Amino acid sequence: MTETGSPELWRDARLGTAHEVRLPKGAIRYHEAGEGPVLVFVHGYLVNANIWRKLVPLLADRFRCITPDWPLGSHIVPMPRGADLTPPGIAGLIGDLLDVLDLCDVTLIGNDSGGAYSQIAAAERPRRLGRLVLNSCETPWCSWPPGPGGFGLLKAAAGTPLTHHGLYQILRLPSSWRWRNTYGRLAKYPIDRQVMHGYVRPVLTRAAIRFDGRKAIGGVSNDFSRRAAEVLQRRFTKPVLCAWAAEDRVFPLDHGLRYAGKLGTELRTIADSYTYTAEDQPERTAEVLRDWLLRVG
Repeated sequence: MTETGSPELWRDARLGTAHEVRLPKGAIRYHEAGEGPVLVFVHGYLVNANIWRKLVPLLADRFRCITPDWPLGSHIVPMPRGADLTPPGIAGLIGDLLDVLDLCDVTLIGNDSGGAYSQIAAAERPRRLGRLVLNSCETPWCSWPPGPGGFGLLKAAAGTPLTHHGLYQILRLPSSWRWRNTYGRLAKYPIDRQVMHGYVRPVLTRAAIRFDGRKAIGGVSNDFSRRAAEVLQRRFTKPVLCAWAAEDRVFPLDHGLRYAGKLGTELRTIADSYTYTAEDQPERTAEVLRDWLLRVG
């Protein structure tokens, strides 16, 4: 727990030192561990940096791991009321973070909808990127929100503050966390209760965080991810890895294989895992990343 005792503020010590940086559109908190080539991680909706807590210590001996809390509903610091949290807006935050921290030759690693945001960032602002890792995420053949599991309801409920707030009340019950339309199709194995509280309590208890999350999920569309994919196929010349959960229930493995073919790159599978490979199989995920990163340089 943090010194305040608030579960939503807790971040695993394995993520490293906490920082807060002021970007043109608002403040972002992030953690940093290790030294060496820079890895910047992008999580998806309704999780935070803790999704990487098992993976970072397996990579920090050789890489500088930066794990931000993106404003996707489970973060700590709310964005200004008028901040652009559409997919291009979130992608812009990624680019702004790299600029403000003056990071170069970055490996951008995106999981779940974080992979869609990473694709947009790579398509629109590739200058500071050296490599891109798409880890079980949206492809041109996936809807956003993804269809399997009924996640489209999240966007529909974001139409009004009342429906958005009401939809998430079920998350007060820990038994709901394993349902197919919450986290049950994303993590094969139960996530630690302390981590789960950090994911769900902000959207339940903090109006400003809930407002950010509602803006973010209400603005998603596969139009954005498909346009980014087209740009990446035509113009992105840097190494790309598709690292896919072999048992993904949300982003089908055959979609990942097809996308890897379109991008002219390889796909590596991570066995015994759903979408959250860093949660279900951190050792295998680290092995895949480390082997590829050392090979492509």
